[in-house]
Amino acid sequence: MAGAAIAALAFPMQVQADTLREALVNAYLTNPTLAAARAQQRATDETVPIAKADGRPNVTNQTNYTEFLKQSRTSFTSPERQLTSGVQLSVPVYSGGSVRNNVRAAKERVQAGQANLRGTESALFSNVVAAYMDVIRDQAVVSLNAQNVRVLETNLQATSDRFEIGDLTRTDIAQSDSRLAIARSDLQSAAANLIRSKEVYIQLVGNPPGGLEAPPPLPNLPGSPDAAVTIALESNPDLIAAREDIEASRYDIRSANGTKLPRVSVFANGGYSNFLKSLQNVGPDGIPNTNDDFGQSFAQTTADAGVRLTVPLYQGGLPSARVRQSQARYSAALEQAIAVERNVVAQTRAAYSSWRASLQVIESSQQAVEASALSLEGVRAENSVGNRTILDILNAEQELLRAQVQLVTARRNAYVAGFTLLAAMGRAEARDLGLDGGVLYDPQDNYDRVDGKWNDWSRDPLPEPVSTRTVDTPAQTATMGPVDE
Repeated sequence: MAGAAIAALAFPMQVQADTLREALVNAYLTNPTLAAARAQQRATDETVPIAKADGRPNVTNQTNYTEFLKQSRTSFTSPERQLTSGVQLSVPVYSGGSVRNNVRAAKERVQAGQANLRGTESALFSNVVAAYMDVIRDQAVVSLNAQNVRVLETNLQATSDRFEIGDLTRTDIAQSDSRLAIARSDLQSAAANLIRSKEVYIQLVGNPPGGLEAPPPLPNLPGSPDAAVTIALESNPDLIAAREDIEASRYDIRSANGTKLPRVSVFANGGYSNFLKSLQNVGPDGIPNTNDDFGQSFAQTTADAGVRLTVPLYQGGLPSARVRQSQARYSAALEQAIAVERNVVAQTRAAYSSWRASLQVIESSQQAVEASALSLEGVRAENSVGNRTILDILNAEQELLRAQVQLVTARRNAYVAGFTLLAAMGRAEARDLGLDGGVLYDPQDNYDRVDGKWNDWSRDPLPEPVSTRTVDTPAQTATMGPVDE
């Protein structure tokens, strides 16, 4: 029933029109705000392998080459140079639970980030819908004002002609002239509003609007505010992100507690040392032995392995401070979730109320347009027989224009409020709208790609912008064509 009511909203139709779906697809593919949010989420995905790295083996090598420029006089073996190399392997076995809980916290924040990305997508679509409807509304308002100017110009000419034959006075001319001047200024204001709406559309969608078609019906609108709130509490992405942040903060507390516990790791070291034929063998008589075999063959290799237990005894109060800090952040996450929930409830109820009120305004405005048109026709007929003045005609024309503008504005407000309601309920994303234009972006794909990476040398290609620039789009103008009756 609700969808049918939205479908009944009739907007002026133009040929070769852009559709709302095309506008949403263009924004989905090329909007820089959404592209940046996706890139930021990919950065958040990397926090999981970063946290896992603390629990994985660590292998290092250190190689030194040394030239002995001056030796001690008491040294009986005086090498001129030395090459040493060592390899250290360390494998964490137990870290007090810090690594495990850091990984869990990172995974929760990935989930929160994905929900925030949904919220960014939903907010973008809401803005695109509002911009799309603003252009349609402002085009209609410009056309209505342009039509009003043409009518008042005709009235002024007719008034002047009747003045010439003595049927009207200069007061009637002045009244017509004044209304025409006001109508022309209103037309310029409406044109400026249309240009602004078009530029906002370009900013969001990436290309200028053509002749925009009437939007399709909005699906699955709720029958009551309570039903809308129930769905929003389960599906609103901002609320989901806030709940994931709570879970991440809980793991942060456990991780901070782990810094007070012992740590166990196994290690292995290997070393190599070579004097590179520069070691002299000095005999008991103090005469160097020139046998090259000694200097050539003298090399050392070492190896050892063991288990290392590290027991923190006192760390200056650092672990307790980190625990208290994590607890405070957990408390903040709890309160923030309630604040988000309050906002979602208020936004959902307000959007539902605005949507329903706009539908009523549409009905009333339609009646007002019909009544004003009938009134204007009657006033003109009565004026022709002398029962009505020129001012009565001008007032009737102004009343009709006001009712027409209110009608197109109410149609815009109803659609935008309905879409805002869907967004608050978590049902205004690409997956809900059935957008075509290629495979939908799934942030889980990137997370699955990087989650198990171990290679230190793995990297992605240097990123390039995927969004489009609008600097080359022409400055917009206001088309003042005829409006549909």
